[in-house]
Amino acid sequence: MRKLSLLITTVFLTSMAWAQLDEVKRITQDLCKPEFHGRGYVNQGDVKAAHYIANEFEKIGLTPLDTSFLQAFQFQVNSFPASMEVAYGSKTLTPGKHFVVDANSPSFDGQLVPAIIDTNILKSEIQLQDVFEQVQSEQKNAFLIDTRGLSARRENEIRANLTGLSAYAPVVILTHQKFMWSVGRKQYNNIVITLQDSVYQEGQTLRVNVDAKLIEKYTAYNVIGEVKAKKKTKKTVVFTAHYDHLGRMGAETYFPGANDNASGTAMVIAMAKYFKENPVDYNVVFIAFGGEEAGLVGSKYFVEHPLLKLKKIKFLLNLDIMGSGEEGITVVNGTEHTKAFESLEAINAEHGYLTRIKKRGPTQNSDHYYFSLEGVPSFFIYTMGPNKHYHDIFDTYEELSFKECEDITKLLIRFVELL
Repeated sequence: MRKLSLLITTVFLTSMAWAQLDEVKRITQDLCKPEFHGRGYVNQGDVKAAHYIANEFEKIGLTPLDTSFLQAFQFQVNSFPASMEVAYGSKTLTPGKHFVVDANSPSFDGQLVPAIIDTNILKSEIQLQDVFEQVQSEQKNAFLIDTRGLSARRENEIRANLTGLSAYAPVVILTHQKFMWSVGRKQYNNIVITLQDSVYQEGQTLRVNVDAKLIEKYTAYNVIGEVKAKKKTKKTVVFTAHYDHLGRMGAETYFPGANDNASGTAMVIAMAKYFKENPVDYNVVFIAFGGEEAGLVGSKYFVEHPLLKLKKIKFLLNLDIMGSGEEGITVVNGTEHTKAFESLEAINAEHGYLTRIKKRGPTQNSDHYYFSLEGVPSFFIYTMGPNKHYHDIFDTYEELSFKECEDITKLLIRFVELL
C-alpha cells in the first residue's frame, strides 16, 4: 500500500508541476511587459504590478489579511522619467548598453569636459591636486575616472571612494565591466555616469541631457493573501517574493527584471493556486513585497506593522531568482536551521529533484532578513545556473530556461507538507 500511495503522490505532483510551470511562465512573461515599466517608480510601474498580483490572488480565491490585499507604505525614491541622452557629437549612446546613470544622480543638461583621473595617480597628491585645479579653475567641468585594467573588485572600491567627487562636479567613470543598476533614495550634488570603454572618445566633449525626479513620499504596496488550513489553527507557513524591480532609466529604457524577480513572484502565485486547491495543516500566507530593490523597504514595513503574529509563523520561504536551476539552488540560513535544511536534502535525495542544494549562512540581501531578526525561521532560496543577467537590461523573459521550476515546486510542496 505504501508503494502505491507513493506512486499516486508522485504522479499527482508531476501532473501538478506541469500546470505550475505554465502558470510561472505566464505570470513571469506578463510582469516583464513594457506596460509595467520594469515595476519601478516611473509611471507607477510597481503599483500596476501590485494590482495585477492582487487580481491574481483574487482569481485564485485567496483571503486578504486585512480589508484589502494591498498594504500601503511610503518612502523617498529617485526616478528618471523622461530624457536620458548621452552623446559624443552625432553619436548617441544607448542607455543600459553604453552607459548607466548612477541611481542617485540629479538632472543635468549640458556639455561635460572632464579632467582625467587615471587610477595610477591616486597615490600622488601632486597629480591629484592638478586635476582638482583644472576643475576649480573651470578649465574643465567634470571628473573622468579611468578604471580600465582594474579588477571588478578594485573598480568597486575605487568607485565607492571617488563617487564622493560628485559633491564638487559631475563624474564620469570609464569601465570595461558589466553594468549593474540599482534604485536611488537620494540625489547627489552632481550627476554620475558610468561609460563603457568601447564607446569612449578621448578628448571629445560629452553631451548630456538627463531628467531626474526625487519623489519624497512615494506610495508603494505589499500584496498579501491567505489560504486557511484544513482545520482551524494559528500556525502559519509564509511564502514571500519581491515583485518590484529597477523600473525605467529614461522614457525609452526599462529593466524587465525577469529572473529578479518576476520569476519568484510568479512562483509564489503558482504556489498559492496549488495550496488553495490542496490545503494543508497550516494556514499558508503569500506576500509579494514592494520596495525590495530600494532597500527591503516593504518587508521591513510589514515586520514593523505585521498583519499576522510573527510568533505564529512556523516557517517562511522567500523565493528570489527562480528562473533557472541547472546548477541547483542555494539556501540562505541553511546553516541556521539545520533540521529544516536536512529535511530539504532528504526530500531531494529521495526524489532526485535537483543536482545540488547549497547551504549558506545568514545574509541581509532579501526579504527574509527582517523576519529573521525577529526570530522567524526563514529560508531565502535562489537558483543557480548559466544565466548571469542581473540588474541589467538583458534580464528578460526570453533569457530564462525555467529548467528546474517543476522540481523546485515539488520540493517546496513536500517540504511544507512534512513540516
